[in-house]
Amino acid sequence: MEEWNGFLLEGTTEKGQEDDVLVEWKPGDPVTPQYVLRLAGYTEDYLCSPEDNIYHISFSRFKIRDLEGGSVILDLKRHCPTEIKDVKEQEAARFIQYHFTPAFLNLREIGATLEFTVGSKAVNRFRLIERHYFRDMLLKTFDFEIGFCIPHSRNTCEHIYSLPDLDPRTIEEMIAHPFQTRSDSFYFANNKLIMHHKAEYSFCKGMEMDTE
Repeated sequence: MEEWNGFLLEGTTEKGQEDDVLVEWKPGDPVTPQYVLRLAGYTEDYLCSPEDNIYHISFSRFKIRDLEGGSVILDLKRHCPTEIKDVKEQEAARFIQYHFTPAFLNLREIGATLEFTVGSKAVNRFRLIERHYFRDMLLKTFDFEIGFCIPHSRNTCEHIYSLPDLDPRTIEEMIAHPFQTRSDSFYFANNKLIMHHKAEYSFCKGMEMDTE
């Protein structure tokens, strides 16, 4: 039997969580929150494999709304799969391209609702760190502590994003060069990386996403 839990989360920025201790990272060491917070740019490769998701966390819905105007900008829904997925499905679930209009870049604050299920293992200290870039420039880091999730649960949380102030020239460049705005999303449990998702963004007119 699945339990339903809800969270409302406001992200911190580059400082991260207060109880983190910076430790020198060496190749072969586990990927930690401290490590990804110090990355110099967008990653070329995934920093973990789909098999590292030992908690069988599966995302079923992602909704974005404008907190100031109240309008829903995006609402993506997926059927919850079983805990067994083939390799192609696992890889496809880790990458997405978003198509927004130029008006998205003028928003100041958005809410992103995420719905997900958890398998047979409890998740402790579930945490999301997002790093957003345009080309080689870090736009902003978001850090959300989701917390504890019980086994066989269905959960929803809304992340509150205060969007970065962008100068007009940068906005023009982001509109003119679709998919050069990118993000890494790192999901941790007990400070161990269990999922790594990537996204690319377009802000061209007439390229809104089909959410069906």
